[in-house]
This record gives sequence, C-alpha cells and structure tokens, in this order.
Amino acid sequence: MSEAPTCPICTMPEPLIADDGFECGTCGHEWIDEATDGIADVFDVNGKLLAPGDDVVIIKDLKLDGKSGGIKVGTKVKSIRLIPGDHPIQGKVDGRTVLIIADKVKKA
Repeated sequence: MSEAPTCPICTMPEPLIADDGFECGTCGHEWIDEATDGIADVFDVNGKLLAPGDDVVIIKDLKLDGKSGGIKVGTKVKSIRLIPGDHPIQGKVDGRTVLIIADKVKKA
C-alpha cells in the first residue's frame, strides 16, 4: 500500500480524497494525484534494477508457443520495454516480440 501524499502547500498529512485528486482539509489546496504507469520496479535474477532500454541475457532455455525451438541460454535481448503484468519484460528475439519473466534474465 502506498503512503498518502501530503499537501504541497502546508505539508499536512492525510488529505481528503476528491474525484480527480486530493484536497487539503487544512488550507483547502486541491491537486491532482500523480499518474502512475502501473509498472513496479523490475529486478533481474541477481537483484539489479532493470530500466527501459536495458539489454538482458537469457539464463534459462525458454519455450515459445506455436513455434519449434525457443530461446536458448545466452541469447541477448536488446532494448527491452517494461510493461505491467506477470511477464514485465518485452523484447524482440529473431524478429518476434516476446514477453519474459524477470527471473529468467540477467542484466547485460
């Protein structure tokens, strides 16, 4: 659970929740909640924080649906994207877009 924001004007905690943001009960200041993209911090198998545009290396053979073979150990995936969901890494391997679980890669 995230912490409730404080008023940017008078720094009072626990603002009132409005339809489109927050309102301070002390000074009356209204502000819009910061938009989040729904993406949590994503860490590789070694605990390093991944960021969009990073290169990663596959550490375990991965099977792909509908195609023989798969992704072999040591395959480098360049310029990853981070997306919300249970497979937070999106990248291209051999011209095919794939979604990968974070504990199957290490930062290159």
